[in-house]
Amino acid sequence: MKNNVYKARLKNGLTVLLKEVHAAPVTTWWVWYRVGSRNEATGHTGISHWVEHMMFKGTRRFPADVLDKAVARDGGVWNAMTWIDWTTYFETMPADKIDLGLRLEADRMIRSLFPPKEVASERTVIISERQGHENSPPFLLSEKVHAVAFHVHPYRHEVIGDQADLETMTRDDLHGHYRGYYAPNNAIAVAVGDFKTREMLARIKELYGDLRPGPSVPPVTRAEPEQKGERRVVVEGDGQTAYVQFAYHAPRATDPDFYPMVALDSILAGASSFNAFGGGTTNKSSRLYKALVETELAASVGGGLSPTIDPYLYTLTATVRAGHTVQEVENALDAQIERALAEPVSGEELAKALKQAKAMFAYSSESVTNQGFWLGFTEIFDTHEWFENYLDRLSAVTADDVQRIATKSLGVLRVFLVQLEPYANNKD
Repeated sequence: MKNNVYKARLKNGLTVLLKEVHAAPVTTWWVWYRVGSRNEATGHTGISHWVEHMMFKGTRRFPADVLDKAVARDGGVWNAMTWIDWTTYFETMPADKIDLGLRLEADRMIRSLFPPKEVASERTVIISERQGHENSPPFLLSEKVHAVAFHVHPYRHEVIGDQADLETMTRDDLHGHYRGYYAPNNAIAVAVGDFKTREMLARIKELYGDLRPGPSVPPVTRAEPEQKGERRVVVEGDGQTAYVQFAYHAPRATDPDFYPMVALDSILAGASSFNAFGGGTTNKSSRLYKALVETELAASVGGGLSPTIDPYLYTLTATVRAGHTVQEVENALDAQIERALAEPVSGEELAKALKQAKAMFAYSSESVTNQGFWLGFTEIFDTHEWFENYLDRLSAVTADDVQRIATKSLGVLRVFLVQLEPYANNKD
């Protein structure tokens, strides 16, 4: 046990993380699977997200039409998420009712039904979801950016998947993906809240200990080759709003350079939230807000940094204000990048940026649900100790570290990526 987190591994390979928090009679239960769009091949893109949907279609023991009612009747909430590196399911309930969550997740880990009629119905739902995304300029921009940024690594695909794959995947494809990845040896179970560790562990062993492990999960070995110069894409469509996005290759979560990248992000655009439920700070003191929003070149500006298994992207995105041009905003972004490369950050500005990044982290880890998220999330790409050590490692970042990561990630052409979307130019 470290920092009040108990970690165990069952004989079938299930990783278990338990943290007692007795501030309120509430417990959250999470089951994470090491599968996301990173694990998908062309032809099966979007399959992890689709399987997530199918997991709500029920088992014989927990039919679909009783699940929501059962959780709601006990005063709980539940949901699921799929991302590039993982899929996760959770229930947060009164502490004396959390056993429902444990039983539910144990059952659908191995007994989900995938009825053919539900597969067909869900195909329509997910295709409609994708088509809805296509009406959103930020989604279109993100899809093009990733396709240009990654030529080899599966991070190039959106989690929702490609339309062509959503139209052709079969029930057998979905069920095979489920059988290949949904198993105790590929899962992490997390409980945070008002319980006794010994009793919770005994119950987990009772419900999950006899579940048969699945096959060994194939590793992702398609490393992205070094980029040899700037890449640029322009996307146009109907509407009135233009967007500019710069994207750079960023370090993976376990790279020591990730922490200086957090500081650089906070300086440029305001600290990114790593929690799926968001955070609670403002970016109004950031360099890009002052240079683009306060000058009325842009209606908004933000940065995007994420802890990931493999090297991913750092993005800077601005919404062009009416009356200004894409080129003006691009020039303003360029000027701030050049400043970051040429001028070492002051001690005062670094201290403020680190304080804001720490505040974002603190806001995102207050509740038992958020702590359950963090423990499982960090165990996906490293161990839960990443979460426990984050603030200390961030505090150790120096101005020299920030200058070094700026030069490494923003200033070398071969790893520099610019994406431009004058989306929806008015062509009257």
